Amino acid sequence: MKKLLSVLVMTVAVLAAGCDKLSNKTPTFNNTDVTGLDYAKGFSLTDHNGKPRTLQDFKGKLVVLFFGYTQCPDVCPTTMAEMAAVMKELGPSAKDVQVLFVTLDPERDTRELLAAYVPAFHPSFIGLYGDMEATARTAKEFKLFYAKVPGTEPGSYTVDHMAGSYVFDRDGKLRLFVRHNGGPGPLTADLRQLL
Repeated sequence: MKKLLSVLVMTVAVLAAGCDKLSNKTPTFNNTDVTGLDYAKGFSLTDHNGKPRTLQDFKGKLVVLFFGYTQCPDVCPTTMAEMAAVMKELGPSAKDVQVLFVTLDPERDTRELLAAYVPAFHPSFIGLYGDMEATARTAKEFKLFYAKVPGTEPGSYTVDHMAGSYVFDRDGKLRLFVRHNGGPGPLTADLRQLL
């Protein structure tokens, strides 16, 4: 009887250890897990209210950061609309998420234009801008490709750019790269895991 009891105790201990390992397993995300990448350490830009901002200003919240420009015909408004849908799906937890839109077109995207454009998608969204040098420095920090493409008339250019967003956790660490046009569902699920 003592032998049987010992075997049962050992079996329960092994099963409990296995359950503990399962509960501590690494989360599986829908988007690309880039945890540990040593780039996108930060930025220093100005928000659409004229306030200087860094990534540290949003510590304690998840940050979803997207690069684009207000005259973008498709990718940028689609992404911003998806982000607004994500905020709606998150419900009360949306207060713990900050969406940032960084312009790649500081020549045309003035503070006033960003102040009208970005919060139109969701009142909590913040537009960020810098001069040409700050924009280039920030894009380089994020390993982001972008290029001005001349149009048929002066001033009618477009900006080719990588279409994706970056997600930072509450400690300001880069965690996810979100590809364009994935729909709000997968990102909402990923943000819930990080929250």
